Amino acid sequence: MSEARIVLIEDEKSIRNFLRATLEAQKYKLIEASNGREGISLTASHVPELVILDLGLPDMDGIEVIEAIRAWASIPILILSARDQELDKVAALDAGADDYLTKPFGLEELLARIRVALRHTSRAPGSEDSPSGTFTAGALEIDFERRTVTISGERIHLTPTEYKLLSILAGYAGRVLTHSFLLKAVWGPGSVSETQYLRVFMANLRRKLEKDPTNPRYVLTEMGVGYRLSDE
Repeated sequence: MSEARIVLIEDEKSIRNFLRATLEAQKYKLIEASNGREGISLTASHVPELVILDLGLPDMDGIEVIEAIRAWASIPILILSARDQELDKVAALDAGADDYLTKPFGLEELLARIRVALRHTSRAPGSEDSPSGTFTAGALEIDFERRTVTISGERIHLTPTEYKLLSILAGYAGRVLTHSFLLKAVWGPGSVSETQYLRVFMANLRRKLEKDPTNPRYVLTEMGVGYRLSDE
């Protein structure tokens, strides 16, 4: 997305300077905030295509910033944080963040995550919640109208629950979905603690979709956090 607007909410000036040089070289328009309240205000006034957020801000916790933005907008939020504990990642993703990158981070990985987030911005509103048409990633194709799944043109037979799980992953392709999000979406609020149940279904799904289930191409694990479906 050429000249996409990105709001960066980061209190460390050195990181802001580095990201400004990097992102402006990629033709992104960067809008900087050094604290949470300023970041929320700039997000509301500029309505960017992406928010990049540090969780450790001087005036408020980054989780509060996520919740404030999510109260009115579905703008993709990418977390850049030194917090590397699984609980921190889960909390941020459950609050509404779309992706999480731990500092220090690789530049190419950051740019790849930004490209994924901006692809989500370009989708029609509501398309993530109720996917339609077809989804394609590599040899995998999902036809939501016919409710069919194929790999290299060969029909893959899924159970209704496996299809529902795959459809939800496809609706948010490229984004990390937490265990609790998937359990609630597929089995309901009473199942949010049944992570082993989810692992069993994911293992079955991989056996049907992946050439090598131990080295998956499509259904990827974010250790201790959740799963995402590759959209590359």
